[in-house]
Amino acid sequence: MIYDNIFERAKKREISINKLEEQAELSKGSVCKWGKSVSPTVKNIKKVADILGCTVDELITEKKSKRK
Repeated sequence: MIYDNIFERAKKREISINKLEEQAELSKGSVCKWGKSVSPTVKNIKKVADILGCTVDELITEKKSKRK
């Protein structure tokens, strides 16, 4: 969920995940791990949210699926 939200927002802003990690001063591959078994710190989520121009809430909230 959090990784998907970050990935979508980064893509819209034309920022690669690697570049995002670099700008947020995170270790290489750390954001990808957030989609799997690693839970990020609030501090790191905030760094990413600031770079992507959104709130922490927007990154951690599961999107409601659209009804057809």
